[in-house]
Amino acid sequence: MTESGKPILYSYFRSSCTWRVRIALALKNINYEIIPINLIKDGGQQFSPEYQALNPMKQVPALKIDGLTIGQSNLSVLKQVGEENQLAWAQKVISSGFNALEKILKGTAGKYCVGDEVTMADLCLVPQVANAERYKVDITPYPTISRINKSLLALEAFQVSHPLRQPDTPPELRA
Repeated sequence: MTESGKPILYSYFRSSCTWRVRIALALKNINYEIIPINLIKDGGQQFSPEYQALNPMKQVPALKIDGLTIGQSNLSVLKQVGEENQLAWAQKVISSGFNALEKILKGTAGKYCVGDEVTMADLCLVPQVANAERYKVDITPYPTISRINKSLLALEAFQVSHPLRQPDTPPELRA
């Protein structure tokens, strides 16, 4: 935690996993500090001794919250911490995995962007679609995915957490 008591998110602007955490933090109105970890610069800052001391898995995201630093791989063993249960909630967000697209395609997804509720799967969908678009994957055969993605991107939490709006986004990529 910083001196202000805010959680710290160690982040790379283009990381899908980190994007999910940023979305969730925004949805929960949790104010946090970002410390960029550039996965390319200097051979990958995640391999620096300083970052390895913080997160031995050498991955982003890492979230320092409620006195603990947690990374994607060890979130499943952590329990609720703090009055607001922020840690348990963060655990669910980060460990939710990448199965949302598969579930939608199979038609077994359950609720997606119904009313004001945003599901865990929604947190995964937007980064997955962005990656598909980045790598020129044609998603036009999936109009439901496109519709859900468009609806989610209209929400403020998805806009402020977008990779092209992060402090470490290169100027030429900024939205």
